[in-house]
Amino acid sequence: MMEARTGLRITTWNVNGIRNPFGYQPWRQERTFAAMFEILEADIVVMQETKIQRKDLQDDMVLVPGWDVFFSLPKHKKGYSGVAIYTRNSICAPIRAEEGITGILTPPNSTTSFRDLPEDQQIGGYPLGSQLQDSEVDPATLDSEGRCVVLEFPAFVLIGTYCPANRDESRDEFRIGFLNALDARVRNLVAMGKRVFLCGDLNIIRDGMDTAKAEEQLKKEGLTMDQYLSTPARRMLNQFVVGGKVIGEKDEGRDKQVMWDICRSFHPNRKGMFTCWEQKINARPGNFGSRIDYVLCSVDFYDWFSDSNIQEGLMGSDHCPVYAVFKDKVDVHGKEVDIRDLMSDGMFKDGVRLREWSTKDLLQLSAKLIPEFDKRRTIRDMFSKKPTLSTKESSMSTTDSKGVDVESQLFSTTEAVKDETFSTSTSQAPESPTVARSFSRSESQASSINTSPAKPSVKRPNEINNIASRPLKRGKSASTSKASTANGKAQGKGQSSLMGFFKPKTPQVTEQAEGEASSAYEADPSTDSTTLAEVPLATAISAGTEAPAKNDENSSPKKSFDVDAQDNVVDPIIAKESWSKLLTGKRVVPRCEHNEPCKSMLTKKPGINCGRSFYMCSRPLGPTGQKEKDTQWRCGTFIWSSDWSGGNGGAP
Repeated sequence: MMEARTGLRITTWNVNGIRNPFGYQPWRQERTFAAMFEILEADIVVMQETKIQRKDLQDDMVLVPGWDVFFSLPKHKKGYSGVAIYTRNSICAPIRAEEGITGILTPPNSTTSFRDLPEDQQIGGYPLGSQLQDSEVDPATLDSEGRCVVLEFPAFVLIGTYCPANRDESRDEFRIGFLNALDARVRNLVAMGKRVFLCGDLNIIRDGMDTAKAEEQLKKEGLTMDQYLSTPARRMLNQFVVGGKVIGEKDEGRDKQVMWDICRSFHPNRKGMFTCWEQKINARPGNFGSRIDYVLCSVDFYDWFSDSNIQEGLMGSDHCPVYAVFKDKVDVHGKEVDIRDLMSDGMFKDGVRLREWSTKDLLQLSAKLIPEFDKRRTIRDMFSKKPTLSTKESSMSTTDSKGVDVESQLFSTTEAVKDETFSTSTSQAPESPTVARSFSRSESQASSINTSPAKPSVKRPNEINNIASRPLKRGKSASTSKASTANGKAQGKGQSSLMGFFKPKTPQVTEQAEGEASSAYEADPSTDSTTLAEVPLATAISAGTEAPAKNDENSSPKKSFDVDAQDNVVDPIIAKESWSKLLTGKRVVPRCEHNEPCKSMLTKKPGINCGRSFYMCSRPLGPTGQKEKDTQWRCGTFIWSSDWSGGNGGAP
């Protein structure tokens, strides 16, 4: 299907959890990454906020048929950050791959950092110490959160990144440090003469046209538009991108704007071209959002693209996908070249396929080479794969020195042992549950020897011939059973079927066990309810009458009650709301100005009202981001649940 479509497409998408889209249409139909990529019609997919760690990787994420994948995952934080780049094998194959923006990290199974590799093995352009001297965060820390994957193709260097958000002041140093490193890396690569394609969630609003919140933010923070554009991260991006508005003189080393905003260049005057919306206030239907996801390219190949846009109609995250499509033919030093010729090492020439993608194209950073996934293609292979044996062991496991089939001999020997065990147990003590349990375990052991695919039995010939003479390994219960059977003493009532082995045995309290329980109870007055449950009722009652006296002797003095130190003080308003829900029937919810049922919400903002529930209009916010009157968007209805007393019971 993809072969008929022309134009290489790169799509970037902050998925807010790598499996998050599968809860929405159209992804929930097949719930596979291959199907997702077909719907996106992409050849390279760059994901941000995968929110997984190495241990969370699974087959369907890594072993996607026809695709390769490269991950950058957080080293410490769980459910946080993360970047993944998927590449379609039939179209492209990177020639180098790195994790991190500074080059300080190391390839898998190596102690040499990317920046210290031989020049022919590194992508290059790593930030210099002088370029990072103003950063208070060291390079290793900057690359510890899984925020960047760098791939090099013959055509360009692809950087997929997830830049830190502006959450609070405690993260300002890290955020500016990461953006400085990103700026330096891109500028260095461009200076080397390499084309650069940068995409991802940059978490920066370029201009007032790129957000619906500009006016609100200016009023809230008391800023002018010039001050708004001069905030550190925004100023850095505008010095980075052609056409960016920079107030005053440019910073040292940033006098040249090196990147091209591809999507904006195709829609220079389009308002409301937002890529992210706040889910808490349901801002997406009214398009009250911001543009913080970008596809950028260095200025030396901005004319290689035929289309770029956002896909705001595709649900699955609080962000939407953004894509850029290459032309079929691109200009390289005055010569027209098929784009596919530049996306791999010799897979295409003049647009004609010369060879198929093979495992030789796998790079060291590819997730397919992680030991858990290496040399496995599907989930079915995981269960059918057999352990590799040497030629000598393989021949020995098939036949013995006399040419007898070992597998059939082992099976017959095991059957003989099983029959012998059965006849012994039934003839000596037919009603002994322990003997029956021994037989059951022997049978299960024999069954596991014959049927378990994970641990095939491989025996040398001399061992196979003598297997019948070896004693069968038994557990402790089996040894006890043998001894009791030899003495002719049956222990309890016999079981009627094999299923009795799996049923829990009724505990029989012996005199010794009762003595131990009694002494333990006397030694520890704080015995929990589980121990007391095994003591006879009369004993428990008598012990309970004496327990207070013993507790008074052994326990520490009681502390005085301090109201201020109590954490579980119940708010009477919240208690009223909770009891009203329990003691009344179906509560009639109030209606908003649109004469529609309100939705119930819970206050989570710290303060005196934290934990209280309230009713509000269920419609989404409009483009203004404010509650409106006499419009199709959210009205100003607001009622505390504790203040609502209209009709407790009945239907609305």
